[in-house]
Amino acid sequence: MKKSILIALALVFVFAGCSKDDDEVAEFNKPALYWYQKIGDSIASGNMDKADAYYISLKSEHMRSPLMQTAMMMLAVAHMDNEEYLLAGYYLDEYNKRFGGEKNREYIEYMKLKAAFLGIKDVYKDQKLIMDSIKGAGSYLLRYPGSTYTPLVKTILVRLHMAQYLLNENIAALYDRTGKPEAAKIYREKNKGSVVEMADITPPEKGIIGKIFD
Repeated sequence: MKKSILIALALVFVFAGCSKDDDEVAEFNKPALYWYQKIGDSIASGNMDKADAYYISLKSEHMRSPLMQTAMMMLAVAHMDNEEYLLAGYYLDEYNKRFGGEKNREYIEYMKLKAAFLGIKDVYKDQKLIMDSIKGAGSYLLRYPGSTYTPLVKTILVRLHMAQYLLNENIAALYDRTGKPEAAKIYREKNKGSVVEMADITPPEKGIIGKIFD
């Protein structure tokens, strides 16, 4: 997954370069501050493709620059605001790998969990992401029991359990309609161990999960 995102980012950079006017000279060998300011300007103007391309330039020319840390976080937050959660997760992973420590790992792990949760668009296609996010939220609560973000993580976890419960019930109902009661029973059995019950859930009008950060 990370490899495919890196390839996508590289392609963004290539196509951004190809789209320039013929008489415009490709930029390279610039100071770290120059690329950093270009990233900020591109984010401010809403051009995330250019922001990603400038990040590649910053990374390739100034890997050890202290500006890398802030640039990664800016891009992660900007992609999240732009509802591009996969790319947000990529930058958060990169940040955690290079700059993660005791002081900020708790926040970064929460942001990764939030990005994964908000990235669930279709519960039928994203079943694995739902299960992985439930596991991740549970691990977070065990790892950071006194976290400032505990209430939000618990809310995410409950929403994920609700989504999984409704998904199982919808599949069971489908099997009922197609005359396959044994298959329906299997999916209802899965819900017997759930931390939520149908009485706790009001199915939302706009999708199973809904948004909790609006």
